[in-house]
This record gives sequence, C-alpha cells and structure tokens, in this order.
Amino acid sequence: MAGRRPGAPTLEEVAAHAGVGRGTVSRVINNAAGVKESTRQAVQRAIEELGYVPNLAARSLAARRADAVALVLTEPDWRQFAEPFFSEIVRSLGDALADTGMQLMLTLVRSQTERQRFLEYARGGRVDGVLLMSVHADDRLPDMLAEARVPTVLMGRRSGDEYVSYVDADNVGGARHAVSHLLKQGRTAIATITGPLDMYAAQCRLRGYQDALAMAGHKTSRSWVAESDFSEESGRLAMTELLERHPELDAVLAASDTTAAGALHALRAAGRRVPEDVAVIGFDDFPLAQRTEPPLTTVRQPLEQMGRAMIKLLLEEMEEQSVAWRHVILRTELVVRQSS
Repeated sequence: MAGRRPGAPTLEEVAAHAGVGRGTVSRVINNAAGVKESTRQAVQRAIEELGYVPNLAARSLAARRADAVALVLTEPDWRQFAEPFFSEIVRSLGDALADTGMQLMLTLVRSQTERQRFLEYARGGRVDGVLLMSVHADDRLPDMLAEARVPTVLMGRRSGDEYVSYVDADNVGGARHAVSHLLKQGRTAIATITGPLDMYAAQCRLRGYQDALAMAGHKTSRSWVAESDFSEESGRLAMTELLERHPELDAVLAASDTTAAGALHALRAAGRRVPEDVAVIGFDDFPLAQRTEPPLTTVRQPLEQMGRAMIKLLLEEMEEQSVAWRHVILRTELVVRQSS
C-alpha cells in the first residue's frame, strides 16, 4: 500500500483535533447513522482545518464499491449524440449525482461484442450500477444486466411489459394533450412526425396522437404519419413528404423539438406560414424550442426530475435489491408558444 504524502494529516490527527475517537471520524466520513449533530460538525471542522483528504480508494475496496455509475448509450448512430436530448439528460444525471461522491462514466455499447464486454466489466464490480438510455425494443442488455444482478435503471422502456426498473415520461398523455390543443384551435387536418417506431417512446407519442383524434371523432390514416429518427434533417424530409401527400394539412405534431425545427424549415421552403397556415408542436422543451422562428409550442418532459428519479432508484437498488422492480412515470406539460 502506498505511503501517505509527507505532512498529510492522518485519521488519528483529525480525531485528536476534534476531541473524538478514530471510529467516530470514520463514521462521519462514511455518513453513518448514530453520530450526534454537534459531534458531526466538530469532526467536519477538524477535517477542513487540517485539510484531511479521505483515502477513497481504500474505503471503496473495503466496502467492495467502485464509487462509479455507468451511463450506457446504446444508440448505434453517432449523430444522435449531438441531439439536445442527450446533453440535457447527461447534465441532469450529473447534477443528481453531484452530492453522492460517485463518478458518472459515459459508455458506448453498440454491438453484441460490446454488450458482452460491458456485461463482464459490470459483473466484475468495476461500476456499482448502470443507467441505460436510448434502448430499442430488441435490445437484450437490460435483461443481461438483470440476470447478472447488476443494479440497473432504464430511461424510458422497451415496451409496455418492461420489468427492469425504469423512469419514463407520460408520452401518451403528452401527445394526446398536444393534439387536443390543436383541435381546440380549430385545426382539422393534423399530421404527425414520429420518432423511430422501434422505440417505445415514439410508439406512445403516436398512440397519444391517434387517441386524441379518435376521441374527437376524426378518422386516422397511416398517410398522415411520417417516421423520423428524431433529427432535424429527418424532420425536414418527413414534413416535405407529408405536404406532398396532404397539401391541405393545417397542423403537425413532431415527436421531438429537433424534428419540429426541421419541419419548420420545410414549411418555410414550401411558402407555408406558421402558425397561420400550419400549426407546429414539438416534444421535449429543449432551449432550442425558444430559439426557433416562431418559438415552438412543445410538450415539456421533466428531464431534471427524471434524472433525479433515476439516480434515486439506482441508489436504492445498490443499497438493497428489492423483490419488486420500480417503475416511475412522470407527468408532462404542454408549453404554448407562437407556433400554435
């Protein structure tokens, strides 16, 4: 074991400075219960005054902990990592982990070989838990981690029958609310641009669109639906396709703000005014939604709350694996701006 730096204070010196025993200092450092608040404060003052730095490597080894959480991105298309969704959720997860003393490790897993390699890495105790995002319907990595008893939480879910712990937004309700808003505005020819339909979130947003139209007595047809990959360029191409099929359309729900931004470009190129000729609604409420021309009406996903909820579930799984999976679905909110 490497020796300490010359002059670095020891645990014993902190204990003497605070007037407590060595075990009490250890309990304070490890946030253990059973320490009086006045004693805890005295130890923390001693740590600050002496400049004591705990040996985190030794603590982790003794506790069989890595003090690290892996955020695994399974999206095979690297372009998706440039989309606002990824940066927003990484920020929210990092903020939620900030006070835990744990590191957030970003890992890309895009092939079966990489899945197996990561599974062995996680089973080997290199990370304490796994957060998964951008998981498609046929991805078995969540099942592999669950079978290996690695604490795991998904952002979103692969299907309505998902059993691995997850945190999701109410995608059906959010899309239903958006289309109901368009109907109340007098729009009658409403199209939608979906995300990739092998992702459950995209399926749910399509279902919400269909539900709202059906409840209002409108027939739905596949010709009013165009698929995208959540990117701006795919939104532009999908909007162009919809205009060719249905020149009479007067509203569109896009499955992401980025896709909606592409739709706005296509509408402008076609000489359609927004919202006078065509109303547009996005999904997510990224900062981008306020910078488009005009600013986007959008369905706000509570990404910060989702990040906190994912970390909370993961820490609970790491502390004590429950007999039940934990499933959390958070409310969305329609934010009305000038595009509708």
